[in-house]
Amino acid sequence: MVKFTSQVASAVALAGLFYNGVDAFAGLKPKLSGSALHMSTAEAPSASDVLWTPSWKSGDREKEFGSLGKYCEDLHLVTRRKTRTVRCGPINFGSEHPIVRQTMATTDTADVDATIEQVMRCADEGFDLVRITVQGRREANAAMKIREGLFKKGYDIPLCADMHFQPKVALMVAEALEKIRINPGNFADGRKDFAEKVYETEADYFKERQYLVEAMYPLVEKCKELDRCMRIGTNHGSLSSRVLSFYGDTPRGMVESAIEFADICRSQDFHNFVFSMKASNPLVMVQSYRLLAAEMYRLGWDYPLHLGVTEAGEGEDGRMKSAIGIGTLLADGLGDTVRVSLTEDPEYEYAPCNRLAEIAQSRLATNPEAKKRQEAVKPYTDTRNIESYSRRQGELPEQQEGDAIDVRGFLHRDGSVIASVDPEMFAKENVQYLYQQLGCKTAVGMPFKDIATVDSIFMKTIPPSSDTEARAAIRRLIEVSMGVIVPAEELEKDPLPNAVALMSLEDALAKDGKLPEGAIRLVVELNGDEDEETIKKVKDLNPIFCMLKPKEGISHLHASRRVFEIFKANDIDRAVVHHFTTDTDDSKELALQLGTKIGSLLTDGNGDGVMVEQVGKRNFSVEMMRQTSFGLLQGARMRNTKTEFVSCPSCGRTLFDLQETTAQIQKATGHLPGVTIAVMGCIVNGPGEMADADFGYVGTIPGKVDLYYGKEVVRKSIPNAEAVDALIDLIKEYGMWKDKEEEESPEEEAAVAAA
Repeated sequence: MVKFTSQVASAVALAGLFYNGVDAFAGLKPKLSGSALHMSTAEAPSASDVLWTPSWKSGDREKEFGSLGKYCEDLHLVTRRKTRTVRCGPINFGSEHPIVRQTMATTDTADVDATIEQVMRCADEGFDLVRITVQGRREANAAMKIREGLFKKGYDIPLCADMHFQPKVALMVAEALEKIRINPGNFADGRKDFAEKVYETEADYFKERQYLVEAMYPLVEKCKELDRCMRIGTNHGSLSSRVLSFYGDTPRGMVESAIEFADICRSQDFHNFVFSMKASNPLVMVQSYRLLAAEMYRLGWDYPLHLGVTEAGEGEDGRMKSAIGIGTLLADGLGDTVRVSLTEDPEYEYAPCNRLAEIAQSRLATNPEAKKRQEAVKPYTDTRNIESYSRRQGELPEQQEGDAIDVRGFLHRDGSVIASVDPEMFAKENVQYLYQQLGCKTAVGMPFKDIATVDSIFMKTIPPSSDTEARAAIRRLIEVSMGVIVPAEELEKDPLPNAVALMSLEDALAKDGKLPEGAIRLVVELNGDEDEETIKKVKDLNPIFCMLKPKEGISHLHASRRVFEIFKANDIDRAVVHHFTTDTDDSKELALQLGTKIGSLLTDGNGDGVMVEQVGKRNFSVEMMRQTSFGLLQGARMRNTKTEFVSCPSCGRTLFDLQETTAQIQKATGHLPGVTIAVMGCIVNGPGEMADADFGYVGTIPGKVDLYYGKEVVRKSIPNAEAVDALIDLIKEYGMWKDKEEEESPEEEAAVAAA
């Protein structure tokens, strides 16, 4: 199948690219001489010749350009940030063009045929661009052959060279590929280290800019000459020791690092570049992109943004983290190209990447239905501070005199999960399975809460009081401090002792908060459309918490933000749990929906938990919904209930089978909540991304792995076959290991309970 755009197809035909021995860029760029790529010898100017952006730290930037202001086009209507168009071969980045979907090849770039085949599969899947890793001259020469080979096979999909450490090699590969990604943290600074540098003054810090100019100047000149595209791709895990020492491991450091490199480009009148601010932590990633966007608004810059959560992992967890970070920013109108980084083959990244772009498109105010929903939200003032993250924490339930049961476990301080349960699940033959799916431990058939047990359950209807066995099963949950939330009208029909009554705010006010017989506490549900005076009365009702479920016809995001702003302005300290409904029967789609819609609120620090309710055809088990809900909270850096894995997506630098190794490590260590393990295929981002990890597993040379504790390498050159066991020993050595607990099956528990 021919994969040329119409523009390139005519150029290809003229250049005769389908004949052997003809340079793939004939007619498209200056003719290459010889079979190998060559390096430029352009001499760099002095750093004093660069027009540097005024200092943020000294306050000079604020004096010249004013205070930091908006970070997106519109806080109330989803509007794409206006950007320039950046050219990349046959495609364009920018607000006037569709969001570009991209991925990264996992093959060894030196294996030309394998890389060509993988890029073709990615193009056939629907990707607009593929990045390949270029470690040295061998790979740079291979890149030319890959580009030529793709043209000959009828594929004009642009390629991006992923560059670290090698300015001279970047010059070579710029002759062959349409785009160059440089990492400000190591492009000029060399191998990542954590050596602390002391700068007595800001002037001392600025003195070191000369070597940045020397590394960048020739590449910028080459990109100008050949009309190449560049990505200035800052990574949280690979900030230079220079930046770390001056700004710390912060979003501000990421932004300032990128601005320095952009200043060099701009001083050479080169503007064909995009920015990225990637991190494995979605909260850091979101804050960094927003801060960069705000700085560009202040400076009058209009460069496009490439979005991605780096080292997101695999499966639903990887999709969830990506949806939280990427989905949040797309909902701000930020982002012109997207990559979902998964520890899977690159073809599998397309579906979530494309879906996030589709969701973003559907939310834009250029879509009449979306605009109608957003305009339907009552007016409010948005006071969120994008320069720092702080989580709003609602008050937890408190015990009162006369309470027959302990209500303090109905919510969790780090974020709560509420499960939606049907009454038939409490039938005698089902209840032991239900206890297990709720995450309970059981002993002689009796449930107990564990680290990943739901905090409360929600039941639209309840078993009748005549069903004594079902009522006894519910009572056992209440006795271990699990809240049972039931609509007040159901409790009025048939009381359930110590249940929590759910009422709409309107009904609760009409009843003056009076509880049905037997109910122990009140939960108020908000639909996001109440007027401010009505919402303020939540304070008088004093519910145990509020459930937030914006009604149909108004924007979920903006209606929710409005409620939190009203709570903030009126000192309403009630916890707020997001009630999310879905009709999908695809678990991966659920992760993307939940991460995008609820994650975009949690990244603002707004929300104390989640309840996911499946409507329509109900294919998901209670256990699956529970795990997905906890995955959301963990991805939003709220509540850890399992081992956190920071796992790179693999590329041509990877020194072991990343997918297989990650699966082995997860199987062996996935039961350690509170422990973070980084699995890195090579050293490029390894130590940096492990700044947030307790332990690191990093490929160093073929067949060998180094193990890290925090930032420090503590075991070197361990054979791959022994490395997983060595990692377990290291975790034990630092006192963070616990053995897996053997659990009895529901059948065994049911037999014990019956006895």
